[in-house]
Amino acid sequence: MTAALVAGALALLAWPGAASRRRERLRRLAGGPRAAAAWSAAGTPAAWPVLAGAAGMVAGALAGPLLVAVLAGAVAAGAARAVLRQREGHREEESLEVLADALAALAAELRSGRPLEAATASAVAVVPDPGAARELARALRAPEAVPAEASSELGRAHERLAAAVRLSNRTGCSLAAVAGAVEDDLRARRRQRDELRSATAGPRASAALLAGLPLLALAMGGGIGARPWAVLTTTVVGQVLLVAGVALEAAGLAWSARLVRRALR
Repeated sequence: MTAALVAGALALLAWPGAASRRRERLRRLAGGPRAAAAWSAAGTPAAWPVLAGAAGMVAGALAGPLLVAVLAGAVAAGAARAVLRQREGHREEESLEVLADALAALAAELRSGRPLEAATASAVAVVPDPGAARELARALRAPEAVPAEASSELGRAHERLAAAVRLSNRTGCSLAAVAGAVEDDLRARRRQRDELRSATAGPRASAALLAGLPLLALAMGGGIGARPWAVLTTTVVGQVLLVAGVALEAAGLAWSARLVRRALR
């Protein structure tokens, strides 16, 4: 029965239909369009959390009853989404570092006396990602077209750059100076994030250690012959406790990760 349910879930995920609807379903399950775009750009499948969840269900079905398969699939999908979010954050930090280097190149070109168009082309050439290069070119050449209230740190950096370019156009101040100011701001924010990440290393390590204690308790219980896994998977009370324990574990990890993310902002 368990194997049939797992096979049915995999069949539903692979059910043929309109390509646009299938891609939209995978994007929703993988964590939204931003996450899907980030992973696709990085060469990683956007549906990786779905595949991880399916693999977790299969592994859980081999290790225990249906409840274990469902919990294993949910845990695997959640872990995959967490890795996806972390990967997206690393890519954004790399993009911010590249943007700072591009602004340094722009300021150097302008101070050397090169015209704005040539300096902009040199700065855009520093950015390897075509999408980020287009955003930088738009912020320098058409700052009024840069959308406001961006949700990502990279988008907010482009907003600050566009505002600096508009300030230079309206007041006549040196564009090299305002570009250098935006570059200094980006590097200062990077140093602040690194310091906050070092300060929160202890709490993150403690949360990871506490998350592994239940597994250690299961191993110790099995070692003394208490058979905790059998109790958790074959009795009604044990299954209720298993579901409650996994839910509390996931809630604790999500809450600690949220606190760390808020501290890093």
